[in-house]
Amino acid sequence: MELKQKGQEAFIPLKQLMVAMKWTTAADFDLAAAYEGKDGKQGMVYFGDLGNMNGFPYMQLSGDEGVGDSGGENEETMRITRLDEMNKVWIFCWDYGQMQSGASARFADSDVSLAIVDDAGKSVSVNLDSGEMGNVLCIATIDNSSPMGAKLINTSKIGTLKGLKSLDQLMAIANS
Repeated sequence: MELKQKGQEAFIPLKQLMVAMKWTTAADFDLAAAYEGKDGKQGMVYFGDLGNMNGFPYMQLSGDEGVGDSGGENEETMRITRLDEMNKVWIFCWDYGQMQSGASARFADSDVSLAIVDDAGKSVSVNLDSGEMGNVLCIATIDNSSPMGAKLINTSKIGTLKGLKSLDQLMAIANS
C-alpha cells in the first residue's frame, strides 16, 4: 500500500512496527519521532536521544547515517514495540546541516523514502508530498487515539528551523 498524497490515510492494526527511511542523496537527513503517550507525556526520539525499546517510550532509533552529507546507501530505522502506549506519533525528517543554518533543505532533489513495516512484515510506503521550501518535514502521523485502531496519515507538512531547541518547534510544524 502506498500513501502518495498529503492527507491520505490507512488503518494499521498492530502493536509493533518499524519505520525505515532510506536515501542515497549526499545529504545528512535525520529520522525522528515526536510522541504523545496515553498518559499525555510528550517527548522525542532522535539522534541525540535514541530512545528505549524496553521502557517508555518503547521506541528506539538505530543511529545516525549520512553524517557530513555522505551519499550512498543510507538508512535509519526506528522500532516501536508498544504502539498501544501512544496516542500519537509524528514522524519527521530533517536536513541536519540546513536546519543548523536555517537554510532550505534538499528534499525536492533527494530520493528519501519512508516505509512503515508492521509485525507481520506488511509495508506501507509514504511519499514526501510537499513542494514547499523548508528544512524540517513532518512526513507522517500515526494516530492511535481511536478505538478502531491506529491510523497512518501522510502529513507532509514542512517548516524551517534554525537549530532545534525544543519539542514545541516540531509540534508547531506538525500541527500547522
